[in-house]
Amino acid sequence: MEYRELAQQAVTRRELNDRVKELIAEGLGLPIDASLIDDDQPLFGRGLELDSLDTLEIVSLIDENFGVYITDDDKFVFGSINTIADFIEQARAR
Repeated sequence: MEYRELAQQAVTRRELNDRVKELIAEGLGLPIDASLIDDDQPLFGRGLELDSLDTLEIVSLIDENFGVYITDDDKFVFGSINTIADFIEQARAR
């Protein structure tokens, strides 16, 4: 793979991660700037401290904005921004 292709993939991924952060921060009304959310920061527990109701909202936001539906079998997706972005990219590739 050429350098330009790799660079474009990196830019595309950064844009996806940033968009997911914005959706979560705005959609859930978090008192934090989306740019301060780390890509690997846990979304639940000691991370952003989200709860089960937030999970439903995230499912809805991802479906509405990316056309990708997260099922009960896909719980692993909620680990971090990166795991959500990975899931979106994989679903789009199918």
